Amino acid sequence: MIKIANVSKHYGDFKVLTDCTTEVSKGEVIVVCGPSGSGKSTLIKCVNGLEPFQSGEIIVNGISVGDPKTNLSKLRAHVGMVFQNFELFPHMSITENLSVAQIKVLKRGKDEAMEKGLALLDRVGLKEHAHKYPGQLSGGQQQRVAIARALAMDPICMLFDEPTSALDPEMVNEVLDVMTELAQEGMTMMCVTHEMGFARRVADRVIFMDRGQIVEDDDKEAFFQNPRSERAQQFLAKILQH
Repeated sequence: MIKIANVSKHYGDFKVLTDCTTEVSKGEVIVVCGPSGSGKSTLIKCVNGLEPFQSGEIIVNGISVGDPKTNLSKLRAHVGMVFQNFELFPHMSITENLSVAQIKVLKRGKDEAMEKGLALLDRVGLKEHAHKYPGQLSGGQQQRVAIARALAMDPICMLFDEPTSALDPEMVNEVLDVMTELAQEGMTMMCVTHEMGFARRVADRVIFMDRGQIVEDDDKEAFFQNPRSERAQQFLAKILQH
């Protein structure tokens, strides 16, 4: 579903990504972790063309992301993206947030888009908030709306960029529960997250990044029980103490 081959990215002399290579099969759940500034978010944003890269290749469902001829807007319509800070339209109601891209990008009729949006809102447990505005919801509720909005586009895969890092601790689980359900239903997912409990529960593989490089790419049992690199051992020792 997603193939990343020898991808490098730099800003001037500063290398953000160096020679990153991995693959994500259909239905696989990959957790990308590592210290701050290790390139995790940049890598995931390169997958749907939100960040350009200088060398290497990324193929999503047979489409080359780096090819200048690729229609990135069309590609992004099929690759769901959930951001750290929700990115909902504050001036639109929740229902409008869920239907606007369906109508404009997928050319669905207003009634069909509304019906689909409400069904997904119900799925994430927020149907009674349909007529509210984002500012009237908690952070956890807004993030669940953001997930529903991404799902409304019938994505072939979902990318999550630290979806719980801006949330109060009490709200984290309500978002992770929705993500866990998606994983169990077979959605292809790449998740940048520090939530190691979620990774242990849901991930098929864990990618550990440091200084713009993929240091480890292993199944979750091997990663948690016996990380090969000293850097990953240090990271896990710190993060699992909390």
